[in-house]
Parts: sequence; C-alpha cells; structure tokens
Amino acid sequence: MSIKQTTVKELQALKEVEADFILLDVREPWEFEIANLGGKLIPLAELPQRYSELDANKQIIVHCLAGGRSSRAVSFLQEQGFQNISNLEGGLKAWIAQIDPTLPQY
Repeated sequence: MSIKQTTVKELQALKEVEADFILLDVREPWEFEIANLGGKLIPLAELPQRYSELDANKQIIVHCLAGGRSSRAVSFLQEQGFQNISNLEGGLKAWIAQIDPTLPQY
C-alpha cells in the first residue's frame, strides 16, 4: 500500500484555516520537549497499544524528525484500517527548513 505524503506547505495551510485534523507526532517525549508542532504525541513504540486513541474518521498527518518513523507509523495505521492518513514529507526538519527556522534543531 502506498503512503500518501503531505508537504509542510500543505500542513501550514491546514493549520492556518484551523482544519479539523489530527497531527500525530511519533517521536520520543524528550524530542517533543525540544521542539514540536503541537498535536498528539504517541511514540512509535507505543503505537500498537495506543492507536485506539486516534479518531479514524478524521484526517491524520503523522510526523517525526525526518520521515522514517512516521512512514512506518502510517503503514501500521493503514494495516489497522485507517484510510485518511498521510506522512509529513521531510518531517520536523522540513518544517524548520521551510516554515519556522526558529524551532530548535537537534
């Protein structure tokens, strides 16, 4: 199954219009504390036990630092039946590079 990608520009537009979607961060809590885009934190390792916390009827955009962990999370959630789900292309690094260079890099 292919993984749909959302660009940081598309995410920025969704945030600006306050669209009803879930931004899922699958990084570790210490990473979230350094820099985050808001949204819900469920570390990738906890996702198999916690994915029921997500509303499968909403659009979900998953991100991590660069896109590797979030791609795995999208694949897992697709296997669980989630359909309106995408990976943030380039992750937090792309967001910092293209949208908000004031966020801490690590």
